[in-house]
Amino acid sequence: MSGLMDSAAFERLLERHLPASFPALSICVIHRGETVWQDARGWIDPGDESLPITVESLFDLASVTKLIVETSFLVLVDAGAIALESRLVDVIPEFGHVNPREIRGGQDPHTRAILPVEPPYRDSQVDPAGVTFKHLLTHSSGLPPWRSVYLLAGDRPPPPPTHAVQYDERRWRRGLKAMVDFPFAGKIGDTIRYTDIGIMLLGEAVARLHGRRLDLAVNDLVLKPLGLGSFTYNPMLNGVPRERIAPTELDNHWRQRRAWGEVHDENTCGLGGIAGHAGLFATARDVARFGQAWLAGEMRLAISADLRQKATSQQVSGQFRLGLGWMLKAERDSSAGDLYSANSYGHTGFTGTSLWIDPERELVSAVLTNRVYHGRADEGIHAFRRALHDLIVESIDER
Repeated sequence: MSGLMDSAAFERLLERHLPASFPALSICVIHRGETVWQDARGWIDPGDESLPITVESLFDLASVTKLIVETSFLVLVDAGAIALESRLVDVIPEFGHVNPREIRGGQDPHTRAILPVEPPYRDSQVDPAGVTFKHLLTHSSGLPPWRSVYLLAGDRPPPPPTHAVQYDERRWRRGLKAMVDFPFAGKIGDTIRYTDIGIMLLGEAVARLHGRRLDLAVNDLVLKPLGLGSFTYNPMLNGVPRERIAPTELDNHWRQRRAWGEVHDENTCGLGGIAGHAGLFATARDVARFGQAWLAGEMRLAISADLRQKATSQQVSGQFRLGLGWMLKAERDSSAGDLYSANSYGHTGFTGTSLWIDPERELVSAVLTNRVYHGRADEGIHAFRRALHDLIVESIDER
């Protein structure tokens, strides 16, 4: 369906950003429960232009993966398997073995440089037993935002499909051994530090609580009940031809190849392709349907209305506003644009993906790109997201 946005304004926006900001784009918009717009533009192979992107193409979701894993955890909360205020050490006891824990500076995820400890925390220590699951969901655990776990998990994996023949659990176990002992970056609960490490540990907790590997757990708890069949970790292992997958960055730092058919995130790739913070691939249609399940409170999404309300309302504030896993629309310069309602919630992914939900308008928009194909600099993705979301709202309001 293209009736919603068959506009000169959208074409002008594309002229500025495709292929300059990203070589591939897929969009799905749901309004009042009806899919009002699906579109796909660009190429799987922008050099040859022999493989066009379609609405069936899969994109690397990057941190949008967090929403699926966090939702899986909330399903377990509603089922009584765990509580938000339960301690992480109650599920992953080895997280408390090094106690007290030092506070250090962590690493920059782009330069890999070791960061200095923040001045207020010099010579400070933390009791890791104080970290609760609510701290993980609100990124207020004090854990470091990023560490190069992939270098501790094993040798560089060969390119797909070679390493897609079999998932190697040993990689994850080696990485987990390092993660549970990392120094903290600050005190528990003092401020928001958006942390992949925290959500990686949340993913391990989901797997242990459910009793199955994380990819199987999220399928049982969320994806299968909602009928979201395109979501998959390690897509080539699960039978998706590489020609249906949007490629991402040329990794000259570690893999020495373009990530195509394998996850862009180094830590997820190094750990075997399955993690709590990244690793899922999907179509824009299924990402939007996941958002619609949250918006509509579908019974198949086994989370009570009270818990859904809590998850999508402000729990902590700092650098940004957060619910339980969900990011809430910022007052200024939001990736959701200026016109989405103030109580909108969503999430973005580093590869150029996003999901935004406006409950006032009953509006869901999934926008998937592979903007890291050109490298890690912004190169216009933020401006594109803002402009596109404003165009979507303008079109909806004019219907």
